[in-house]
Amino acid sequence: MSKAISVRIRQLGRRAERTADGFDPDPPDEARAEELLRQGVGPTVALYCEARTGDAWHRFDEAEFERLEATLDRWLSLYAACYGVDIDGTYPVRTAAELLVDTHDIGDVATVLTGVPDR
Repeated sequence: MSKAISVRIRQLGRRAERTADGFDPDPPDEARAEELLRQGVGPTVALYCEARTGDAWHRFDEAEFERLEATLDRWLSLYAACYGVDIDGTYPVRTAAELLVDTHDIGDVATVLTGVPDR
């Protein structure tokens, strides 16, 4: 599973970079934000949850973990941009996973972590 996790982290990171390359946040678009949650934020947090549960518990090496968190940060910055908000933060993937377990809603996770949208 270890190699599979590394491959999936790289794939999610590349997808985030490709999305960011062609991304135009103007005009703000809530539907696009929801799409980014489904395509990027959700799968990134789900990968962490999957790796940390059950018999197949995975210990991330430092580079993998940094890549995973950088990927989450990228997806969340794209998500916030859909609401016209520029964020440049770091968001712990573990915290995101704990929020997902508590809320069962990736949109709530993104909102709690980033404060976007301001409700």
